[in-house]
Amino acid sequence: MELLHYLRLQARANRLANHRLHAAMAPLTREDFHAPRTSFFPSLAQTLSHILAVDLYYIGALHRERGLRAAYAAFVPADGVATLAARQAASDERLIAWCDAADAAALDAMVDMERADHVQRDRAGHVLAHLLNHQVHHRGQAHAMLAGTSVKLPQLDEFMMPSEAHLRETDMAALGWQEAAVYSLRP
Repeated sequence: MELLHYLRLQARANRLANHRLHAAMAPLTREDFHAPRTSFFPSLAQTLSHILAVDLYYIGALHRERGLRAAYAAFVPADGVATLAARQAASDERLIAWCDAADAAALDAMVDMERADHVQRDRAGHVLAHLLNHQVHHRGQAHAMLAGTSVKLPQLDEFMMPSEAHLRETDMAALGWQEAAVYSLRP
């Protein structure tokens, strides 16, 4: 499998996992969403808002946007699941669009990221790898926190193998995706 094909699948797996997680969380009350829980961030709201804030920063960097540090500092966390889900979906779609437009040169291009006291420079491929890993890490924490609610835990890790199409039919339809199109992505 070519690297670009893999990254495009990863971006879509990320979108599918977020879609499934947010759909499962839809019945949560505002109180459940904000309730104190044990994890790196002390609530579902804080964990999922952190994912979104970091996504906006790094996806903005990949798109070469300016003012990312100020935008990150001004980030307003989502108050409820529906708002968070809509904002995360838009962010996920921007990531997919970047991956779909990328070629090998785009992955090797340097990305500038404003920090408090310097500009961090890394290749886009490394930024993307970090972003995808960050998503999985914190989404797993949110998934574990859901065990303390009445929500049935959703399956989040079955999106990479074409042979498991039957496990994602509903989600693929909800996102308007065709199985053949997703698995035949090419640079």
